[in-house]
Amino acid sequence: MALCTILTGFAQTDTTVKQAPDTIKIGGMVIIREPGGNYDSTKRGNKIYRINSRRNRDKPANISTNWWIFDIGFSNYVDNTIYGAGTEANDFAPGSTEDWFKLSDGKSRSINIWVFMQRLNLIKHVVNLKYGIGIELNNYHFEDKRIKFNESPTSIDQTFTGLTKNKLAADYITVPLMVNFNFTPTKRNTFGVSAGISAGYLYSARQKIKVDGDVDKTKGDFDLREWKLSYIGEVGLGPVKLYGSYAFKSMFEKGLDLTPYNVGLRFSNW
Repeated sequence: MALCTILTGFAQTDTTVKQAPDTIKIGGMVIIREPGGNYDSTKRGNKIYRINSRRNRDKPANISTNWWIFDIGFSNYVDNTIYGAGTEANDFAPGSTEDWFKLSDGKSRSINIWVFMQRLNLIKHVVNLKYGIGIELNNYHFEDKRIKFNESPTSIDQTFTGLTKNKLAADYITVPLMVNFNFTPTKRNTFGVSAGISAGYLYSARQKIKVDGDVDKTKGDFDLREWKLSYIGEVGLGPVKLYGSYAFKSMFEKGLDLTPYNVGLRFSNW
């Protein structure tokens, strides 16, 4: 019906006068009528109509919002703990060695859910400020499934037998802040990089043990650090987006020097 109305409005044009193209904008479309003879509904070819999308020609918004971004990747940490008698590690976990805290390859995963992220234009949409809020869910699966975390002391429990799973979960409410360099500001799938820092607050921690199908969960803070400050970055390679983070300090307040890091894929619109 809209197109019929437009075509009717184009009818009965004076052909003795040179005409400029007529342009009509409807929503996200631009309809252009090229100059020509009178419109005849029984004939074709008198007029040429071009319908163009305005999406790629419009300038990017100065502030854009991306809702519900998901990350999936791997959690791990760098162990710089000094073990042995007379050390803080020995006070925290008597008799502990590096083998106690080794993680199972490929099983320690991270899932991040960002409620939103915003991108604020700083310089010609190439340099932007990115920020948001969300939750980080980290799961650390241990090779030695006998480890038992306590606030003091942590130990290897010899009574733990037949275990099929032993993991420590640490979940944070996190606010990231990054400077973003977007090298293709007019395209949906961007090529660019971002770097900055994040601040995360530990709102939940628990150890989960599975024995013969039975699951036991123990909640507590296990001397984990309440705040996690991290260096963060992401790389956008068109439709593929990678992210990474590396904490400033150990995830534990005392005893162990385990500095966590995450790497993985990010699913977002930009």
